[in-house]
Amino acid sequence: MAATVPFSLIRNYSQLVSTRAFLVKANSYNFSNSVLPIQCRRLRFSASAANNEQAAARAAAINADSGAPTIFDKIINKEIPSSIVYEDEKVLAFRDISPQAPVHVLIIPKFRDGLTELGKADARHGEILGQLLYAAKIVAEKEGIADGFRVVINSGASACQSVYHLHLHVLGGRQMSWPPG
Repeated sequence: MAATVPFSLIRNYSQLVSTRAFLVKANSYNFSNSVLPIQCRRLRFSASAANNEQAAARAAAINADSGAPTIFDKIINKEIPSSIVYEDEKVLAFRDISPQAPVHVLIIPKFRDGLTELGKADARHGEILGQLLYAAKIVAEKEGIADGFRVVINSGASACQSVYHLHLHVLGGRQMSWPPG
């Protein structure tokens, strides 16, 4: 069965190869050994993967303000194992299980205090927001990416937030591009 390569990949590489050449067998084509430019080889997702991410975010938003424990609460309570990178009395940083860069660490506040997303922040959250950003700097140093890293906060379903416990993504270890999304 043949699969098509995502449109963005075709658009980026269309000057060198015709679109028809991108019809490949889904189970036999290996992007990592291809002649595609490195930027194109990184695009290993398709429109359906993006749609799945959007659907997951919409589903998670339904229970966003329920106060029910999130997967992050279970990680804080050590009910679910994680690879901890940094921890202090207020924040916890651990490796993402689905990394989008060679270094991909999540940083969360240990106490939610109603802070399910950045869009719900009040003035009383100013201190923890600062501590989360400072923890991002510490994580970048520990991971050897202090010379260049990105901090991402997804806020709400339209930003594809899938866990309603405020968290920062620290990404690095590769050249980032702009715009990000």
